[in-house]
Amino acid sequence: MFLLTNDDGIYAKGLSALYEELSHDAECLIVAPEIEQSAVGHAVTIFRPLMVRRATKNNNFLGYAVYGTPADCVKIGVKELAQKPVGLVISGINRGSNAGINIIYSGTVSAATEAAIMGIPSLAISLDTHKEADFTYAAKFARKMVKLILENPILRGSAINVNVPCLPAEEIKGVVVVKQGKDNIIEAFEKRVDPRENIYYWVSGEYKSTAEKTATDVNALASGFITITPIQYDLTRYDLLDYLQKTVSQSHLCKV
Repeated sequence: MFLLTNDDGIYAKGLSALYEELSHDAECLIVAPEIEQSAVGHAVTIFRPLMVRRATKNNNFLGYAVYGTPADCVKIGVKELAQKPVGLVISGINRGSNAGINIIYSGTVSAATEAAIMGIPSLAISLDTHKEADFTYAAKFARKMVKLILENPILRGSAINVNVPCLPAEEIKGVVVVKQGKDNIIEAFEKRVDPRENIYYWVSGEYKSTAEKTATDVNALASGFITITPIQYDLTRYDLLDYLQKTVSQSHLCKV
């Protein structure tokens, strides 16, 4: 069984396209947020009950809508809602890319990461547009990626993050495996005042390029390539372990 989720909400078109395509190969269960959960990162719900309802579309069972985050959806989907073992978790298809530092904030990617933490192979897939779009090509590519992951057990220890350019199929330049970029969004806040003279802000921003010379998900995607990036939840800076250990041992921190 495949478990499908996202951060755009259970009725998102990208999730529907994913379900339609992947249902050709396996039984698929949708467990997705009741409302949009974009940019919630790896948040989980602990201070209130996790509300779940059976969602329908055209009077047919669609899946389970969870009043929680994408990571919540994976946890409860695997542990409680799936009636069979979940062999793969696919998160998406997100509207908007998840590349560079955006990976840290992404609810879409965090759902896939949660699956990896649980020992389940996973895929996060995004389409590089925030406008209304056709998700058909991205869904077909997701199906190919699912087959690749299942045929290569070594890939199952990591989440695989994929970004697809929002271009006609014939204009996509190819598929590349690249590292995560360091490009970040530099936020700006627009200050406004409501009719009751309360101050509020709208956040906006633009990418700040780091001008990395090596290929990254950000610059490859911008050049028209589908990007594939294996990611992990281990945030340890291994290159600093020995240095930090030596520094700490020689510092006042070790003096009682």
